[in-house]
Amino acid sequence: QVQLVESGGGLVQPGGSLRLSCAASGVTFTRYTMAWFRQAPGKERAFGAAVSQRTGSSPIPDSVEGRFTISKDKAKNMVYLQMNSLKPEDTALYYCAASGTVIVSQMRVQAGYNYWGLGTQVTVSS
Repeated sequence: QVQLVESGGGLVQPGGSLRLSCAASGVTFTRYTMAWFRQAPGKERAFGAAVSQRTGSSPIPDSVEGRFTISKDKAKNMVYLQMNSLKPEDTALYYCAASGTVIVSQMRVQAGYNYWGLGTQVTVSS
C-alpha cells in the first residue's frame, strides 16, 4: 500500500524560501518516479518537478527553473522540494505523486502518476 504524506507548507513572503517534504511508504525509490505538482485556485493541476531513479531524468518546468529543486533521501524514503525566490504566483496546493510505470515522456503529466498525497498549502504573500 503506497502512502504519500506532504508537509512543510505555510505562509511566506515574496522572495522567501520553503522546503516541502513528502514521506513515502510502500514505495521502492529504485523503481519509482517521484514528482511534485501544484494547483492554484481556479487552475488545473500543474507539473512542478520530478525525479526518476531508474532513468536519472529530472525534468523541471521553465516557470520554476533555477528556483525549485527536487531531491530525495532513499534511506528515509523522503522526497523534498526546495523552493527559493518564491513569488505570489507560486501560491498553490502542492501535491506529492509517485508512479512505478510512468515513462520519461509522461513525467510532466499528472495522468502518469497513480499515487497522490493530500497536499500541503503554500501561500506567498506580503
